[in-house]
Amino acid sequence: MTQYHVGQYVQMKKGHPCGANCWRIIRVGMDFRIKCEKCGRSVLIPRGRFERRVKAVLSKDDLADL
Repeated sequence: MTQYHVGQYVQMKKGHPCGANCWRIIRVGMDFRIKCEKCGRSVLIPRGRFERRVKAVLSKDDLADL
């Protein structure tokens, strides 16, 4: 089981309608609040759905490539 922390960047399996696929975690708990890095929209997702839909945890090097 992966540990998620506030401030981490994740890539989801399905992209956001704005075209971005990079999200920053801004709340961790029973629900996750993630914020799109392109348009700034934040979404509240239940933990189970979030963990199924995460494709990768991004590092700072990965963010430079996006």
